[in-house]
Amino acid sequence: MFVSVEATILHADVDAFFVSVEQRDDPGLRGRPVIVGPGVVMAASYEARAHGVRGGMGAARALRLCPQAAVVKPRFSAYAEASKALFKVFERTAPLVEGLSMEEAFLDVRGLERISGTPEEIAVRLRRQVHELVGLPVSVGVARTKVLAKMASCEAKPDGLLIVPPEGERAFLRPLPVERLWGIGPSTAVKLHDLGIATVGELAQLSKDALISVLGRALGRHLHALAHNRDPRPVRAGRRRRSIGSQSALGRSSRSPQALDAVLISLVDRVSRRMRTSGWVARTVVLRLRFGDFSRASRSRTLSQPTTVTRTILATARALLVAAMPVIERQGLTLIGVTLANLDRDGRGIQLELPIDRDGSALDAALDEIRERFGSDAVTRATLLS
Repeated sequence: MFVSVEATILHADVDAFFVSVEQRDDPGLRGRPVIVGPGVVMAASYEARAHGVRGGMGAARALRLCPQAAVVKPRFSAYAEASKALFKVFERTAPLVEGLSMEEAFLDVRGLERISGTPEEIAVRLRRQVHELVGLPVSVGVARTKVLAKMASCEAKPDGLLIVPPEGERAFLRPLPVERLWGIGPSTAVKLHDLGIATVGELAQLSKDALISVLGRALGRHLHALAHNRDPRPVRAGRRRRSIGSQSALGRSSRSPQALDAVLISLVDRVSRRMRTSGWVARTVVLRLRFGDFSRASRSRTLSQPTTVTRTILATARALLVAAMPVIERQGLTLIGVTLANLDRDGRGIQLELPIDRDGSALDAALDEIRERFGSDAVTRATLLS
């Protein structure tokens, strides 16, 4: 597969997207530590991160670390509008745009020199237009490969630009901690550290066979290639699908927590199977509720890593349902829905756990195959038999 000999791939990523939207819309929040999301931290400003606050952390713990932080409720409609405006800028900048999430994308600017200037000039103009037209800070990395461009944008944060020329790739890549390599999460990083591997350069010194013996064939080959900056994947045009969801109307009769849990299990089984069948992984679980007075609410949680695993999705959805139970008990519930969002293709960026089936992914695959061959009711959970 063709790989450009020039640094023509841009990775653009809005810094702390949810927080940046809130600070844009409320000038009083600018320059302050800000946390989005009561209950669980969905996003944290860099000022809050300096105190150790991280996404996915419980809000109580976050406030103990940073008691002066402002906590704001998420406004998903505002984030969706900001994302739409952001991608309009992306699509005016390059003919090939591959969206990774609401706030980040790859852009292929190869061949645009006569029309738009050099990749560096395009990147500078892109950042300026995002600032002026969308009002958000964006970091951009420029390199020959997607993995290097993404790592460069990460190093450029916050609100910066970093260009990795072909002759500077080795000097940029080798000293970085292995955690910075796209696709290495906490679990894999620990195993590499146990082998005495702390940097990408040290990882590159291991043979492919040695990595495969420790991490398995697929992950070992993948990380060996990335450590040597071998990433032939092209930028693929087209926005990714935004979500997969399902819902169930409950009627007006009251239901016990156990009955609601059974409905939730059925919905999670349905949407997670649809997601895997379509080749997606998800990072955000959304619980949608309609109460007895016909008012509506949604609760969401973004995971630290994308997943396809039913058990992980169900545990997250259950936590969201438990948090909403006080309102449900007061007002009743007439509809419940589960949506998987922040979707990504082909498992890129998914963190594999070791051993590989610790999270139940092999079980999911076996159940999917049985249901494909013999029907969706061929295997079901005992709790759903009634």
